[in-house]
Amino acid sequence: MNTENEKYKDWRAKLHEIIYEANTFAGKAFDIGLLIAIFTSILVVMLDSIDSYHQRFGTLFSIIEWTFTGLFTIEYILRLVVIKHPLNYVKSPLGIVDLLALIPSYLSIIFVGGQSLLALRALRLMRVFRIFKLGRFLSEMKFLTVAISGSLRKISIFMLTVLTLVVILGSVMYLVENRENGFSSIPESIYWAIVTITTVGYGDISPVTPMGKFVASFMMLIGYAIIAVPTGIITTEMAAAARNKGFHHQVCPGCGREGHDQDANFCKYCATKL
Repeated sequence: MNTENEKYKDWRAKLHEIIYEANTFAGKAFDIGLLIAIFTSILVVMLDSIDSYHQRFGTLFSIIEWTFTGLFTIEYILRLVVIKHPLNYVKSPLGIVDLLALIPSYLSIIFVGGQSLLALRALRLMRVFRIFKLGRFLSEMKFLTVAISGSLRKISIFMLTVLTLVVILGSVMYLVENRENGFSSIPESIYWAIVTITTVGYGDISPVTPMGKFVASFMMLIGYAIIAVPTGIITTEMAAAARNKGFHHQVCPGCGREGHDQDANFCKYCATKL
């Protein structure tokens, strides 16, 4: 009995290393195969949305789609089998993404026949969200999440300042421009201010009066400075995060999550020994 348990543990440990780790040849091969499958499945969904391709190759696309669904289902089941606490993986961000990648295909079985075209399009659109499965390949960029979270408060204050600015300048444009020039209301003028200050410039609304052109020129110049501010904030936080202690890229055998500190001996999510 003990021998059988040891064989089972050894088999599960080897499978865990292949599926969750990328520091072995088998693990790298598994990740590359999964990466190709994700990209190919997304490409099939996009091509299937083109009417001419759907009419000619709809059956082939359906077969390919269900093949990938089967592969992703097997992958999801194996990830649950080799982890000590499967429920923790199910509730983790990667586990939720993996589940969402499977649900649309199986929902299409239920909504057969009388479903609306909108429901079909919604299911096809949801399959595109398999792109989020690529998140597991970005473990080397964990510090980016730390940098964004660290700069969130500063960027929020900055965005509040920009919002105040566009409201004020949009209201000024409503006063100095005529309704015939497109500035028919304060919300419409604020819309113009947002488009101008972000340097997008659709051109659907433009000032005509000298004062309006002056305000528009002022906003365009401010726009260039505004673009640089959040970039500088995030860059500073990224540099600080890169200088700090790195992350442990080993995947927890208990819950399947990453992002532990380099000197961590136990998982910070489920306390399983790393």
